[in-house]
Order: sequence, then structure tokens, then C-alpha cells
Amino acid sequence: MLGSTHGTLTTDFRARVEACGETPRTAVHSTAAPTAGDAAELDVSGRPLHSDVPDLDRFFRPESVAVIGASDTEGRPNTGITRQLIAWADRVGARVHPVHPTRTTVFGLPCHPSVAELPEQVDLAVLLVADPVPVIEELADTKVKFAVAFASGFAETGESGAAAQARLTAAVRRSGLRLLGPNTNLNAFERFREDLDGPAIALITQSGHQGRPVHALQELGIRLSHWAPTGNEADLETADFISYFAERPEVGAIACYVEGLKDGRSFLLAADRAARNGVPVVAVKVGRTETGARTAASHTGKLTGADTVVDAAMRQFGVIRVDGLDELQDTAALLARARPPQAEGVVVYSISGGTGAHFSDLATEAGLTLPTLSEAKQAELHQWIPSYLNVANPVDNGGHPVGDWRGRKIIDAILADPSVGVLICPITGPFPPMSDKLAQDLADAAEATDKLVCVIWGSPVGTEEAYRTTLLGSSRVATFRTFGNCITAVRAYLGHHRFTAAYRSPFDEAPRTPSPSHRKARALMRPGQQLSEHAAKQLLRAYGIRVPREQLVTSAAAAVRAAGLVGYPVVMKASGPQLAHKTELGLVKVGLTSASQIRDAYRELTDIARYENVPLDGILVCQMVERGVEMVVGVTRDPLFGPTVTVGLGGVLVEVLRDAAVRVPPFGEDQARTMLGELRGAALLDGVRGAPPADVDALVEVVLRVQRMALELGDELSELDINPLMVLPRGQGAVALDALAICR
Repeated sequence: MLGSTHGTLTTDFRARVEACGETPRTAVHSTAAPTAGDAAELDVSGRPLHSDVPDLDRFFRPESVAVIGASDTEGRPNTGITRQLIAWADRVGARVHPVHPTRTTVFGLPCHPSVAELPEQVDLAVLLVADPVPVIEELADTKVKFAVAFASGFAETGESGAAAQARLTAAVRRSGLRLLGPNTNLNAFERFREDLDGPAIALITQSGHQGRPVHALQELGIRLSHWAPTGNEADLETADFISYFAERPEVGAIACYVEGLKDGRSFLLAADRAARNGVPVVAVKVGRTETGARTAASHTGKLTGADTVVDAAMRQFGVIRVDGLDELQDTAALLARARPPQAEGVVVYSISGGTGAHFSDLATEAGLTLPTLSEAKQAELHQWIPSYLNVANPVDNGGHPVGDWRGRKIIDAILADPSVGVLICPITGPFPPMSDKLAQDLADAAEATDKLVCVIWGSPVGTEEAYRTTLLGSSRVATFRTFGNCITAVRAYLGHHRFTAAYRSPFDEAPRTPSPSHRKARALMRPGQQLSEHAAKQLLRAYGIRVPREQLVTSAAAAVRAAGLVGYPVVMKASGPQLAHKTELGLVKVGLTSASQIRDAYRELTDIARYENVPLDGILVCQMVERGVEMVVGVTRDPLFGPTVTVGLGGVLVEVLRDAAVRVPPFGEDQARTMLGELRGAALLDGVRGAPPADVDALVEVVLRVQRMALELGDELSELDINPLMVLPRGQGAVALDALAICR
């Protein structure tokens, strides 16, 4: 008998089970460090470069299951849970061992009084108890692989719950098992249809009810393979399941409902694994607004992170973010089942000119490419479509040809065009028999092509035979109910395949050892302090970032000599460790052209600093750089992802327009250039109103050098702000005119 030396169930456990009426809904979890951080290879900052893939086979398909706190007393909450677990175990072929201190049988199965009295080593222990911590400790000696804790009352309830969850996390780590929960549910043990073929959707949710719409896709013939309700993620987290599902051959797409990420690095490593394997990850991530973020935190007890960083990080690693559960359903279903596109072109085909024009406007606005069909292709289509109708794209058939043999000819001719990768047919309402014949032709054509055929069935009823049987019965037609969801899904489909085709993991190219610049920079750091502008610029110099010619002086006479060396005209600025916004205090003087102006400026700057009680380390006499595009490049620390790099329009525009792009290191040159393309003001770099094009290559180089700083000084640098970075005309480089650095 397994663990027979450990004795019977403790009196404390007996009391806990009996006192809570066999109900597990009152208990705990932690904001602990990620479990995916044990990978052997580390980057220059000591963080993992590859995700671990937990072996979850025995979680989803165990050979033996212990149900601790099992019951068959009607009216007790644990009874329904026990019944469902027994039914699930029967479906997956697992042996069930009920555990309860006062029962000899449960639903006819032998019941064991304690964990120590289990007749065999079990793969999965389901804890139907209010406080799982002592049970986890008892399970430690049984070598159980996995446990599930349903109990609530942990980090989602506030500070005391978070402390209780921390104790649970510590117990799990000591035990060596892997835990799902707490504050989870029975979704992992749902019934999945086994009569459906094709690639499946694997589902991950932190709120069980939010996964119901995706689970219901089975009723429309779309296969689901797994459901991971992660709850508070005391141990197993969303990232673990993404990594596992990305390796499963039956999984065509991963659908996620995420309230809070446990650890940003683990999530990105998991997303990287999915991208390497070409497995799309589609996610609803709540917390876009302050209200949403508060709600998410109260429900899961996690940081949601700055949403702009979350959004950028997801795009950086190919995670497709959608807003609604309906979009999650439709996008995941399309990505799971559709074959890779043969072309980017989208053709809109309709029986109404108005419908085609309406949809085409929306699709074009969303960034889809609607190519104009060739003259030869239009002439071919006009064999079956009246000549007065437009067939350039969108294609308007006028209605009548779809009722006979011409309908299929038109569809096949469109799909044969090499510029066409997707055909979308919006049917705004049923109009039998015309719509019935059209639906059948589309379904038949989809079976005969490798290209994607999408249909939007706009009827609010949804009981029509053409919809229920013809369209939903086809494994090759992607059927939608709204224009918006179709456009979102098709854009994600084309974008995903474009992304994965060009994907190179940034972790493969991340630096493993510190650069010589790192040693120079560390000597300049002052823990817990803000550096003066002069010291911050020395930090930039250490990393090869160009700054103006300048000298730090402590007298008016020295300022005059410095101006002569720097070269007129000059800029004079107060420099001190507490100065963040010098312009507002009048501590910047520009365009100085004479010794008298230098002396006057020195006196005025020092008087203002004395009046404002601002300590100075001196006055900077700087080269004046006038012609260029003002940008900002900086580093900030995100609570989830760590150091992040930002680039945007600089000067006063950074606060007015907030036009910036963010990336999480590591990233390469391609991502740095993509960041610039995301800026609304990117055209300024191309040259406007007679200005010459800016030196974009130099700007990219600065972004990459700042990223290196973020990686190497991540634990020592709290914030870096280069503003403005003057990007000079092409071929002339970029100069950091001002800099702020705050050490941790």
C-alpha cells in the first residue's frame, strides 16, 4: 500500500473536511516567480531564453485520480463534483480513488481514509477541501504529479488572501507536484466531442464562464481538445499551457481569456514557442482601461501591467489580441482550420452592389488588400455576369446568375486568379432559393480549392437550412455572422501566416555576455539616485550613443573658455541630480553667440538654481544642434515584463501627442524599424515641407544601443529618457541633446 508508513488521515484534516460541510469554497494564492524560469540558457541579464514545457499528459489523461474530500451525499456541493469527476475519469480511462476520513465507499467505489492509504501512486489529486495547504504537504510523500485546488479566498480577495496564496505556493514548491488553481473549476474535466475531425482549439481561461462560448463551438462542428481553467495560478499558469499546447500535434490554435499575467517573461517565452511552431495564439486580455484593470486585479489578484506594454509585447511575439468573446471564437476557429494562404488578395463577391461596396469599405479600412482583378479576369466573369455590373472587385453578380449553373462557374473563376487568396461572400439575409443555391455553390467550391472561402450569414434567425446544414456542415467554409468578426478573423489569419513565415526568435539572438560598455556604465551608476544630465550623457557615451560637444563648468570664466572650445552658438543648461524638467524652471539658455551672453547666462542660471534651492554639479556649455527631427528614446520598467524600450516623437510632442511605440527586449533591427512604422508621425522622418529625410539608420542604431543598456543594466536602471534625440539629415547621425537617468 502506497505510503503506509505515514499513518491514517490526520485529525486536523478530518476536522477541516467535516467543518466545511465538504465544501471547498473558502480558501488561498501567491504572486510568486514564474515556473518557466528554470531553462538552462540565460541572457545577459540572467533571465531564461527558452521556456520549459511541462509534461501535462498525465494531467489531461491520468491513469489514476484521487478525489480528496469525495462525497455521495445528495445536496452536498462535493457530491456533484465527485460525480462529474468519476464520469470524466471513465471517459479518459482513469482509475478513481475517493478519499474521505469517515466513508468506506463513495458511489460504490472503495473510499480511503487518508492520502497515505491510497492503494497506488496517483497521477492527479483533486482537492475538494477548503484549505489545500496541509493536504499538499501530505501529498508530498506520495509523489503525485498533479493536483487541482478549487478553493477560493486567496489572492483574489486582497492582502490577507495573497499571503495565504504565498503559503500555498511555497507548499507546492516543497512538494514537487504541479498545481492547477486555486480558485479554479471543473472546466478541465468537461466532455469534448470525439466525433469531430481536423485541427482543434485548445482553450485557456482564467474565468471559467468566459470560456463557455468557445466550448460551445463544438456544437457547430469545430473541434476542441483541451480546456485549462488556470484560476489564480499559484503554480501552473497560462504560459505553461501555451507552451504545452504549442507542442501538441492535434492543436491548430490556442484561444485564451486572460485577466492578468503572472509573469511577463514566462508569457513571452511561451508565445515564442508557439510562434516557432507556427501555432496561432488568440487572446482576450482584459485591463485596457483603469476600470477593467481594477476589476481584473480584484478577481485574480495579479498585476495586469500597463496595457500599452501588454499590447505591444503580444504583437511583438505574434499573439493575436481580440476584444470580444465572439471575436475569440471566430478568429480561433478560422486560424485552427484554414490552410495557409496562397496569396494576400481578398475578393468580395456578393449578390448586391450595395453589400459589396459596404463590406469592401470596411475591409479596406481594416488593412485588407482588395486587388483589382485583371482585364482578362473581368472579361471572363462577364461571360456569366451582365456587362453593366462591376466585377473589378468587389464582384457584383446581380443576383440572377447564382440561381443556375453560372453561379459555380463565377466562384471557380475568381478562386483561380493567382492574386486571390481569400474569397468573402457577405449574404446579408436569406433569399431562398437564391441564397440556398449560392451557399451550396460556395461550399462545393471550398471543397475543391486550397484557398479560403468565407461566408457571412447575416440573418438574425440562424435556423435556415442553408446556414445550419450547408454552411455549418462544411469543414472548408469559414462562416461568420457579422462583417466585423469576419474582417477581424481574416486579417488575423493573413497576419499570422505573414508573421510566422518571417519569424526569427529574438531570444536566439539575445546577448549572453555583458559588453565592455557594461563595465564602463556600472561605474557611473548611483543606486537609488537620479543622475545629472552630465552624468546621464556619460552613460550614453559608454554605450556609443553620440552626444553634443559640451563641457561642465563651475565659473563664468570657465563657461566663456568652454564656449570657445565647443564653438558658437552654444546652449547653456543647469546640471544637477535633481533636475528633471529644466526648461520649466528657466534653466536652459539657447542660441548664445558672445562672451557677454555667456557670462550673463551663467549668472542667471546659478541665481535661479539658488532661488529654487536646486543643487547643481555645474553648468553645461553645449554645442547647439538645430536641424533635425526631435525624437525620444527611453527605458522604463514594467511590473510584468521588466525593462521596456520606447521610441516616439520627442520634445514637447511626446507629452502632447503621446505618439510612441514600445518593445520588450530582446528584439532585433527589424522590430526597431517596425516600431518607427507604428508612429503616427513617422512621415516626419521621411522629410516634410522641404525638410530632408532623417537618418533613420542612425535612429535605429540608437534604439538598439538603448535596448542593450536595458538588457545589461536592467537591475540597476529604473528609467532612461533621451529627449530630445535629434535625428539629423540622412547620413549625419543622431545626437542625444538631453538625457535623464534614474538608478534603482
